[in-house]
Amino acid sequence: MIKSIHPIAGAVAIVTIAAFWLSTALTELFAPHGVVALVKTAIPWGFLLLIPALAAAGGSGFGLAKGRRAGLVGAKIKRMPFIAANGILVLIPSALFLASKANAGEFDTGFYAVQALELAAGATNITLLGLNMRDGLRMKGRLRRQPA
Repeated sequence: MIKSIHPIAGAVAIVTIAAFWLSTALTELFAPHGVVALVKTAIPWGFLLLIPALAAAGGSGFGLAKGRRAGLVGAKIKRMPFIAANGILVLIPSALFLASKANAGEFDTGFYAVQALELAAGATNITLLGLNMRDGLRMKGRLRRQPA
């Protein structure tokens, strides 16, 4: 069962974060402030899906690792503190701040500074989670290692 939960939870997490990132970037570039406010308000509600998915992926990953810390498992484990810290210290507070500012119609310098930070932190987490997914696929033999 744990072998099924891990890839599903990981995929849900990365797809959710990518959806947050893409919806933010596209609405900022092409939509009026009303649509931006709608997206910024919806993202914190998405945490109800994202946080359990990340917890399930992390918990099941540690269970599958069975104490191993070398090779691809070790690389995945080393990335997880950065992913978690980025989410807890940057992404969640940023999303809540931006939702508040957008709902108040305050699209000022502070809003756009935090928006830039959030987009950079989100891109970082998408990259790190993508690397973890790649390494997981390599471990399962579904992706071949590239020669060094």
